[in-house]
Amino acid sequence: MAILRKNKLRELLRQGKPTVGTHIHSSWPGSMEVIGNTRAVDYVEFTSVYAPYHLYSLDNLAMASELYDMSTMIKIDAEPKTYLAQRAINSGFQSVLFADLRTIKDVEEAIRAVRAEPKGWNGCAMARLEGYVLECGTENFAKYCDDVVIALMMEKKSLYEHLEDVMNMDGIDMIQFGPCDFAMALGLWGQTSHPKVREAEENIIKMALKYDKHPRAEIESVFAEDFEKDLKRYKDLGVRDFCVGVDVVIQYEWVKRFGELTRKALEKI
Repeated sequence: MAILRKNKLRELLRQGKPTVGTHIHSSWPGSMEVIGNTRAVDYVEFTSVYAPYHLYSLDNLAMASELYDMSTMIKIDAEPKTYLAQRAINSGFQSVLFADLRTIKDVEEAIRAVRAEPKGWNGCAMARLEGYVLECGTENFAKYCDDVVIALMMEKKSLYEHLEDVMNMDGIDMIQFGPCDFAMALGLWGQTSHPKVREAEENIIKMALKYDKHPRAEIESVFAEDFEKDLKRYKDLGVRDFCVGVDVVIQYEWVKRFGELTRKALEKI
């Protein structure tokens, strides 16, 4: 059968409900299942830009997500964005987060990469999503592509300078600020809380809300006090869509904290 299932993230956005996701670097489908068992998030973002994977990983992650009625997002590099976006969608991914785009043309190409012909460039693929042969190039496939959520990293200064033009574009559903890249673009390496960076972030959030583009906030802290502080800051700015936690950050902080506690305890023996 074809895997043209309902896009949970799209439905939540249509209903105006808050959304919660989490990030994974690991392409092991067991990671998707562990998260699914929590029943705590609406979708999982596979941040493919940061870790090695192969094309089989996309099928495996999508299959695992379907067991738990979770939506899926993939964060992809600027190039080759058309190829990567279409391979992920054809595996069963339901949203694409485009990173490192620098121009309006880049954004236009990203939108076309997702939508089916004749709106965009996504064509027949005989892929898993379509049941390999059952829904190849059908109207059902085209409708599925229309429902794929398109998210955009707003992190390059050259694109930020055309912020309102981006907000006026049809097809963009979510906007995510990238403080690390933006700080680098300003020559403020590592200063993600610098006033100029914060000013840009808040401007992006306000503009996204104005144009109904669903600003999304990422919170990586694993410490309750810091997490709650960041959560409150974004909620006060009007954000209702969040992606929280990163598998490698959680692993690092847990091992660092409890490994050091264990070592200190052993020093007393």
